[in-house]
Amino acid sequence: MKVAVIMGSISDMPVMQDAIDILKSFDIEVEVDIVSAHRTPEKLFDFSNNAHNRGISVIIAGAGGAAHLPGMVASMSPLPVIGVPVKSSNSIDGWDSVLSILQMPGGVPVATVALNGAKNAGILAAQIIGSANTEILNKIVAYKLSLKEAVIKASEGLKK
Repeated sequence: MKVAVIMGSISDMPVMQDAIDILKSFDIEVEVDIVSAHRTPEKLFDFSNNAHNRGISVIIAGAGGAAHLPGMVASMSPLPVIGVPVKSSNSIDGWDSVLSILQMPGGVPVATVALNGAKNAGILAAQIIGSANTEILNKIVAYKLSLKEAVIKASEGLKK
């Protein structure tokens, strides 16, 4: 079980690091790379067509601006793809990235998280893996319980 976290540019790394961190907290192996849909199309084709042969279970693809990376990967890979729209320096308030990833044609799904929502992409990838892996599923159950406990503790803190 391995998740690939790819991005269109090194400038996306600060956002994508959240996916890497949460996946590692679940003890899921992570492969990280830069795969630009526009600047390295041959690498994109090779990655997309062969990720499943290299033991990848889920692909998280982050991209800003026109954000073609997640959709292009999904068009060639049989694996689930989770798109992370990144608000980049050339972005139109991030909406261009959100809509580029969200508005996929029928037959080429990309699960899309919120703008800069890489942490949720990592959690979703872990949940996909956890649907067939009890060890990971138990870690997700514990993680969600910790979220609940944090809210209860904060609520009790307000009452003091």
